[in-house]
Amino acid sequence: MRGSANDPSSTTGSGRPRRTAVPLASAALLLPLLAAAPAQPAPDPSGHGLQQAFTDAAAAYHVPRGVLLAVSYLQSRWDGHAGAPSVTGGYGPMHLTDARTALATAEHFADGTEDARGDTARAAWRPTAGTPAPLEFPARLRTLPKAAELTGIPAGRLRTDPAANVAGGAALLAAAQRELGEPASTDPADWYGAVARFSGADDTATAAAYADDVYDVLRTGEERVTDDGELVTLAARPGLTADTAQLGRAGLRTLSRDGTECPRSVSCESVPAPYAEFGGDDYGNHDLGDRPASQRIKYLVIHDTEGTWDGVLNLVQDPTYVSWNYTIRSTDGLIAQHVQAKDVAWHAGNWDVNARSIGIEHEGFLAAPDAWYTEAMYRSSARLVRYLARTYGIPLDRQHILGHDNVPGPTASTVPGMHTDPGPYWDWRHYFRLLGHPFTRTAGKHSGVVTVLPDYAANQPVYTGCTAKGEPCAPHGSGEVRLYTDHDESAPLVKDIGLKTDPTTGVNDLSSRVSTGQQYAVADRWGDWTAIWYLGQKAWFRNPGENPAAVPARGLVVTPRDGLASVPVYGRAYPEKAAYPAEVPAQSVVPLPYTVPAGQKYVVGDELPGEYYYAVTFTPESHRVVVGEDRYYEIQYGHRVAFVRAADVTVERAAR
Repeated sequence: MRGSANDPSSTTGSGRPRRTAVPLASAALLLPLLAAAPAQPAPDPSGHGLQQAFTDAAAAYHVPRGVLLAVSYLQSRWDGHAGAPSVTGGYGPMHLTDARTALATAEHFADGTEDARGDTARAAWRPTAGTPAPLEFPARLRTLPKAAELTGIPAGRLRTDPAANVAGGAALLAAAQRELGEPASTDPADWYGAVARFSGADDTATAAAYADDVYDVLRTGEERVTDDGELVTLAARPGLTADTAQLGRAGLRTLSRDGTECPRSVSCESVPAPYAEFGGDDYGNHDLGDRPASQRIKYLVIHDTEGTWDGVLNLVQDPTYVSWNYTIRSTDGLIAQHVQAKDVAWHAGNWDVNARSIGIEHEGFLAAPDAWYTEAMYRSSARLVRYLARTYGIPLDRQHILGHDNVPGPTASTVPGMHTDPGPYWDWRHYFRLLGHPFTRTAGKHSGVVTVLPDYAANQPVYTGCTAKGEPCAPHGSGEVRLYTDHDESAPLVKDIGLKTDPTTGVNDLSSRVSTGQQYAVADRWGDWTAIWYLGQKAWFRNPGENPAAVPARGLVVTPRDGLASVPVYGRAYPEKAAYPAEVPAQSVVPLPYTVPAGQKYVVGDELPGEYYYAVTFTPESHRVVVGEDRYYEIQYGHRVAFVRAADVTVERAAR
């Protein structure tokens, strides 16, 4: 949700210091996850690898090893993250949560740099929502202290020692099994209820969705090299059938899905954003629409919340704040829907994109590289996106599945304030694998188009601005690749003239970065370097054959029509003046401070009509969708997408 491109030294993704502290909390307390149990001696993790740690912990706490491995995979993909907490204060391979330690200073903010509505037909929208009252941390965010009680292992060691962390997770699973009155069976099928309770969910649907994911991992098996360089394997059990009836004895509430637009494969609840009138023709926090009947939904926009679950949900229910369609919880992948797909949420900072998109927030923080996202959230999000893409006919590619950081400023003056989430630490490569559309090489080595595809774990560019002092951010895997003005890492970085600042390595500075899955036309090659057309200039990145940062791809590209020295670039695809009826004020079609010079090429994402959704009143009777004769192409212009008029360009297929 947040992140300003013009202040790389910010302490958060907003580009400004955070305003208000909002400790993570829950509006409804969970049932106690586990009963107290006598501390058991933990296995000695010294001298063992992680694979052996799972074996030892399983034996010590009488938990099937496969169950322990599968739960850990869903929590962390077996990574230890060097003892750093996740976005919800979870530590280690088992994601044992200690929110009071990890998140006591977590904050949510509205920085005012971006008008989330992004409609120049009315006054800029500036949120005025206050700070939600802090509540107590729920049980799902306090599992690490419970694990310390059960094992006798100090909390500090559970946070930093992966083997001890695994033992703590095993103890929690064993205690959950006892709570349900189930025996310590050696058959993984008998642990469904305990796995569901391990999720920390307080409702049956969320717990079941989590447990189903764990059992999917058990059936398919997994093998992966962790962030510590250890190979961990889980053999497949394709015929495994879980005893799902155990869930009925877990004492969890029933989650109401009334009115939600979610696939059955996820847990989803309705937390509606208000549609309220304030007087004086002012209202919030979204617009009633008639999509897709009157205007096709073309984009899904991925955000991070820059805040924790309960504080963010309080804000979206405040009519003086902005809105988005969905929020996804990190701990267990629970989805809350706030705005119906037919209505227009105020989330992207560009009214044209808002009117054609659905916004999805993910619990997380842009400028906290070690605050990692859970596998449960990635999987839940991917299921939701697959469902929405199928429902509305949205292609699963990076010019339709946008980050907030890919949304263009609608006008020149808005470009510097556009947001930059989910940022360089969101794993687009893994996300698209979960979507069932992995990025791959699709053309020969001399192709005229490339797909950006670095190795996420190995690719660790230096970023600054994750702290108030502007020091380098913690080394971390990244899906983004840095661009230079020449085939030399000592050359200046590429400059974005729309930002009106010199380029930096700031975590919020998008001027010289490309992201996994984005496609660009090749401008040149030199040894291990590849140049692309980017923001009207030639931009170089290192792309060695043995460890490529991009792979050859097929694609359509646009170039200025013959005889044109350059063509303008737009931040919104609005219709021509003649298309507007008398009752709708015509919106000016003003280009951004960019052009496509003759000879340059840019990858086409879509062809779309010039459209404008007129909705400046509380009551929808006067709302109109204006469709013009002008057509536009969406192109991958810089880090953000942009639009060019079809009449200005020629479309051709890139060399393959």
